[in-house]
Amino acid sequence: MATITAPTPQVRKEPRRKIWTSNGALIAYVFILPYVLFFTIFRIIPALYGIVLSFGEYSLGGSLELLGLDNYRRLFADELFWNALKVTGIYAAVAIPMTVAISLAMAQLCNRVMRGMSFYRSIFFLPVVTSPVLSGLVFIWIFSPDGPLNWVLGSVGIPATNWLQSSFWVLPSLALVSAWMNFGYNMLILLAGMLAIPQDYYEAAQLDGANAWQRFVKMTLPLLKPALFFVLVLETVKSFQVFDTIYVMTGGGPVRASYTLTYMIYDQGFGYFDFGYASAAGVVLLVITLIFSLIQRRLVGRSH
Repeated sequence: MATITAPTPQVRKEPRRKIWTSNGALIAYVFILPYVLFFTIFRIIPALYGIVLSFGEYSLGGSLELLGLDNYRRLFADELFWNALKVTGIYAAVAIPMTVAISLAMAQLCNRVMRGMSFYRSIFFLPVVTSPVLSGLVFIWIFSPDGPLNWVLGSVGIPATNWLQSSFWVLPSLALVSAWMNFGYNMLILLAGMLAIPQDYYEAAQLDGANAWQRFVKMTLPLLKPALFFVLVLETVKSFQVFDTIYVMTGGGPVRASYTLTYMIYDQGFGYFDFGYASAAGVVLLVITLIFSLIQRRLVGRSH
């Protein structure tokens, strides 16, 4: 006798509504469109044109003559470029750890509940909104032979130093200015990451006998890796592209001890009007910055 099987009811599938066509998404696109246009016109298009310009020679009359790889051959054979690259590397090696360490220490200091902490956080953020030119002028006075820094050091028996005219001390001095200008913004990013860590973790570690340093090293730093990676990338880009404080405080001196790659790009482009050569140096700087960011992404930003 044949078995009769009841037919399986067909479930009607509702068409999946595309997220990017919803009313909320369309409204969001309308709001972000001005920024996208602004970023495209003033960032992406000039960057692409700069890459094209690095393969040619641009005259003030507006004509562009393509030269192939001539600018890059000339660049890699130029001792001035290698000196600027060395100065940039030394500056970055000093400025990045100094700024990140100060930012991390200040974020840990502000990561506590006490009266007036919001006021202190606002005070620490003030250097970020201060004009770099004004900051540079103030630090010229601080680092001058008769400035307050030498006065303080002289009170403990350390002889006065002309910091900005010393080939050895000029880059650490500029790195200190950069750390003072940027630590407030980085501090807020790291502080936000610290506040996102559940307090239950610290309480459990404290019950297990971990002291404050062990909790910071074993818990705070590993859980802070996303924010720390962002700060590292941000400081890497800023360090390789530093210009304003050098322009105001040293002008690339003394004897080109602070003549960074960014300052060389400015000098060649707007000092000698060699825009193609300056663009080639800019493309090299872009590649170097990208490589270091990818290395940091692999070493620090990798999620486990």
